Amino acid sequence: MKRILAVLVVAILLYSCSSKKDGNMIVQGQIKGLKKGKLYLQKMQDTVLVSVDSVALNGSDTFKLTDDVNSPVLYYLTFDGNTTDKRILFFGEQGTITINDNVDEFGLYPEISGSKNQEVLDQFNKVRSRFQTERLEFIKKDFDAKRADDKELIEKLERDYNRLVKRRVLYTTNFAITNSDFEVAPYIALTEMYDASLKMLDTVNASLTPRIKESEYGKRFQEYLDNIKKNEE
Repeated sequence: MKRILAVLVVAILLYSCSSKKDGNMIVQGQIKGLKKGKLYLQKMQDTVLVSVDSVALNGSDTFKLTDDVNSPVLYYLTFDGNTTDKRILFFGEQGTITINDNVDEFGLYPEISGSKNQEVLDQFNKVRSRFQTERLEFIKKDFDAKRADDKELIEKLERDYNRLVKRRVLYTTNFAITNSDFEVAPYIALTEMYDASLKMLDTVNASLTPRIKESEYGKRFQEYLDNIKKNEE
């Protein structure tokens, strides 16, 4: 009798493990060259990074992770829960998202598909990287001009740099408005429009669709604006 009960307990445990329900988001893919290790699926909750799923890879370089997504937000795919070393940052949303990468360059050039918000963010980041390159060039030129004590060049570089900032803010504003039906729009406004005027921020917020306003980043953006206005009173 005891032997029968033991078999039943084992069977129940095996069934419960094998019948684990997937969330409404499945993150799957391949990390070439990863023979052994652990992958974590993580996201921010109340300013704290938490792990929502994990998988140990022993001899296989493919993985599958899941979570329930109420509102599309940024997720981290990391080794051993370490986001400061190697990580892949992506926009999570309902559906199946495929991430392919290799262990040697993990997080540098991942191939991500299945997330519409990620596709929009990738488009933005391409132009954002060009602005970053121009900014770095200005920093170098400004350093050289100050070292040479070239006051005329310093003043010109300052004017040109201010124009660059205005172009970046205008591009970011227009991009967020153009993609106002994606959760990535208020996310971009929150993270990239730190030097934009209140009028521009209000314009972006007014362009967001009702569904996006009720998203997690939509609500955060509204709180951000409310705090700015409160501090200006």
